[in-house]
Amino acid sequence: MILVFLGPPGSGKGTQAKVLSEKRKLPHISLGDILRHEVRQESEIGLRAKEFINAGKLVPDELTIELTKKRISQADCSHGFILDGFPRSAAQAEALDKMFVDMGLTLDSVIYFAVNEDAVVERLTGRRSCKKCGAVYHIKFKLPKADDVCDVCGGELYQRKDDQEDAIRTRFEVYAQQTKPLIERYQAAGKLAQIDANGAIDEVLNRLLSVIGHGKD
Repeated sequence: MILVFLGPPGSGKGTQAKVLSEKRKLPHISLGDILRHEVRQESEIGLRAKEFINAGKLVPDELTIELTKKRISQADCSHGFILDGFPRSAAQAEALDKMFVDMGLTLDSVIYFAVNEDAVVERLTGRRSCKKCGAVYHIKFKLPKADDVCDVCGGELYQRKDDQEDAIRTRFEVYAQQTKPLIERYQAAGKLAQIDANGAIDEVLNRLLSVIGHGKD
């Protein structure tokens, strides 16, 4: 099964991708996580991407396309995967179509996570990330055991620059301009399913499973 998750920043698509990944034993490919890893490693791609991420802007297509193709070519993706955060523009969608044709892959479904802006601002401004391993917490919904300390590795927790309100609103504007048209693209192709992403994680997961089928846990 090959799925693409679409939705505005803070829609919860990443959280649902992680949960579904565990249930279905499918690789969860988060382009955002991959990019942030590259930034922490201060790789060539990471340094090029850092200025765009910190400003809440989209990373140039050539970087995201390169990283995505490299990741889905790995052996663990041979039986399917969940793409989270890619594509985000028409150019990326076209590049993904070409990748699938070249690799003999078929996209099963695109899930659009619809959520209201107020909920997103609350979710993202309260998010805290580990500087060391990238684990994510929330000051309201997912507190660490010790203040500002990661449960996983003991690293320091901080608020990412793109989780500050100004950057969040910029990301919404960019999303509306470049990503939202993908909804129409995949709807026309008969691949799109929309779910309500407001509410608790389990509630949203049940809506997701009702769309793609419960299968085997």
